[in-house]
Amino acid sequence: MSKIKKKSLKKVSKDEPKVFAQGLCGTKLFLIFVIGSVLGAYYEEILNFIKCYLADGSLVWSYRRGVLYGPFSPIYGAGAVLMAYFLLKTKRNFLQTILYGGFLGGMFEYVVSFLQETFTGMVSWDYSTHFLNIHGRTTIPFMLVWGLVAWLFVDYLYPFLSRLIEKIPYKIGQGITLFLAIFLVLDMFISWTALIRQTFRRDNIPPYTILGTFYDRVYTDEVLAKHFPNMQVKE
Repeated sequence: MSKIKKKSLKKVSKDEPKVFAQGLCGTKLFLIFVIGSVLGAYYEEILNFIKCYLADGSLVWSYRRGVLYGPFSPIYGAGAVLMAYFLLKTKRNFLQTILYGGFLGGMFEYVVSFLQETFTGMVSWDYSTHFLNIHGRTTIPFMLVWGLVAWLFVDYLYPFLSRLIEKIPYKIGQGITLFLAIFLVLDMFISWTALIRQTFRRDNIPPYTILGTFYDRVYTDEVLAKHFPNMQVKE
């Protein structure tokens, strides 16, 4: 009798539908990256829209993204992944989450600014005139804001997004993930190599490959300035 029950239980568990991106797996982290990238891009654009309106009453909507194609800001997406990966593995109280999240956010902001300046000669933010800034790349007050964002993300937003992602049918989820992965890899490669080529162009270095010639023709300084209006040459 016990053998029959075991067989029936195995049959039921085998026939159960697979849960897509269950737990804190790579697929879920990738989709958190995508969602964070989209939310971050629109957050920056809405914030800029409000700033322009409050400054002079103008209605200006401009790109505030990190790639050429699509509403994606990979900096925000990567920040969301960092917080999910490092802050969800261990249960922490409110204060610990604020401190850990603030450190992660500030460190990531600093590293991204450093890499951007190193490879492109440009920066998207400069906090040199801000209170308690760290080499102009981040500030202690902003790190505390990152900490608060981390707490809201870990305790409220991530659980909601996790449940939402796991409700996606398994095969559909796999297809969407594959498509987004290929698209974003190509998008980020084209976008960031175009910016590096712009740096070479600014230094009067001629293109040595067909790709460089293509970038000079298609991704001109005017095109890049439209898509990355907040990027400025580091003096």
